[in-house]
Amino acid sequence: MRERPFKQVDVFTETPYRGNPLAVVLDGSGLDDAAMQRFARWTNLSETTFLLPPTQAEADYRVRIFTPGGELPFAGHPTLGSCHAWLEAGGAPRSAGVVVQECKVGLVRIRRAAPRLAFAAPPLKLGAASPGLLAKVADALGLGQQHIVAAQMLDNGPVWLGLLLDSPQTVLRLQPDHGTLKALGQKVGVSARYPNPDAGAPSLEVRAFAAPIGIEEDPVTGSLNASLAHWLIAQGHMPAAYVAAQGGCIERSGRVHIEQDASQQIWVGGESVTCIDGQVRL
Repeated sequence: MRERPFKQVDVFTETPYRGNPLAVVLDGSGLDDAAMQRFARWTNLSETTFLLPPTQAEADYRVRIFTPGGELPFAGHPTLGSCHAWLEAGGAPRSAGVVVQECKVGLVRIRRAAPRLAFAAPPLKLGAASPGLLAKVADALGLGQQHIVAAQMLDNGPVWLGLLLDSPQTVLRLQPDHGTLKALGQKVGVSARYPNPDAGAPSLEVRAFAAPIGIEEDPVTGSLNASLAHWLIAQGHMPAAYVAAQGGCIERSGRVHIEQDASQQIWVGGESVTCIDGQVRL
């Protein structure tokens, strides 16, 4: 074991302890998969990342992303939080204004636009939700068919069953049977639109249930919000730019900034703040 630089970052918030925490080991060199997984389990956070030298010439750094239950090919809040930590530790991107992160899903561009970072959402694969799975998930969530406006399988690395519900109040009232969701082996993201939000206020309420990977409810989820944005904007349910709220039911106040640019690229942004800065023995 040796001392390695370490940060714990709160993502999708400008207020410490109100977003989604992320553990970042800034030098993961020499650690094998078992050591990374063991430390990720120990932190007991939704994700822990390990930064490494890139293997692709275009990338500024490489990241491996672990949940308590396994490794992810891509995730949103670890992307923004890892980039924040890398820049704060003195990382210098090859191109001004853009950081290129290498992860298992490929290269991810991260745009620097104060006061927040925003990642380019990976391509989305859509699939039909099977009626049997949808019925079992609805039962585990306590939903009637009248509450479900639309359902879609969403895959941008992580795979979510995305649900658009009839109202934010329905989303906020959910009390899932997490044991059943874990047994089903399917992560579920639920959302609903606020009909007439004030300027700058959230337009979408989101919750993420991920019991199959060891997280009953994720505080703020970048990959899910990226998938939802692709789906809901394309279907006309949401405008090309909006703010999503997530985490209110678990005493967080995450804010995810969505923007679709002229090329149809979805950008997912948010503030990050460092809460712990020091060394870890690994």
